[in-house]
Amino acid sequence: MSDKPLKAIVLAAGKGTRMRTDGCDLPKVMRLACGKPLLHYVLQSLDFIPPEDTIVVVGYQKERVMEAFPAYCFAEQKEQLGTGHAVLSAFEALEGFEGDVLVCCGDMPLIRRETYFALTETHRRSGALCTMLTGTSDLELPYGRVERDAAGNFLRIVEQKDCSPAQLSIRELNAGVYVFDATALQGALSMLKNNNASGEYYLTDVPDLLRLDGHEPEVCMLELGSEIIGVNTPEQLKEVESVLSGRK
Repeated sequence: MSDKPLKAIVLAAGKGTRMRTDGCDLPKVMRLACGKPLLHYVLQSLDFIPPEDTIVVVGYQKERVMEAFPAYCFAEQKEQLGTGHAVLSAFEALEGFEGDVLVCCGDMPLIRRETYFALTETHRRSGALCTMLTGTSDLELPYGRVERDAAGNFLRIVEQKDCSPAQLSIRELNAGVYVFDATALQGALSMLKNNNASGEYYLTDVPDLLRLDGHEPEVCMLELGSEIIGVNTPEQLKEVESVLSGRK
């Protein structure tokens, strides 16, 4: 099993435009659920990685996020050019680091510590350069689908907006959470293209780039249920609050 050092990148730069129907202009990760910011729950679940090894990628109203979580490291995404671009923004803070990096989203407060830990352990046992968290859920969610070949091996992640009707029927969803070898990740990010429906640089393209380069990604597939909910709308915020209240 690998014993490489581990750091985390938490993507927290978004405005949350679809959340702003109530006139609140907070960054999305600072919206409150059960009295605490969404980002609080994510960082709490990552408590097995020290704050000084956790890089929070900020953008919109970055000062509010930085003031709320002063123990953490920060990197700025100056333009919203996609998840791949956001992760690349963190690499100045990772200069010279040769370990593994857990990448996750600051607007997914329901993912448990045990889930992040299971992903990390799967990665370390496999020796892969990339391990992705995927999951099944009965919820209808706008997430990328995981395509596999006839033998069940990983092929690619297809973002929902780029999916064909057949791909939309796939029930294995990409959770948007990964562990990468830091050096391999940086190399793959430099090769990303933005020739897709959004004109953005997708982090989801990185596993496929590594596979095409001869490095088969590992998959940690779990039954995620409500854990996989990301907060993009007021309705999803209420749903998340309901789940968090039930946990208490």
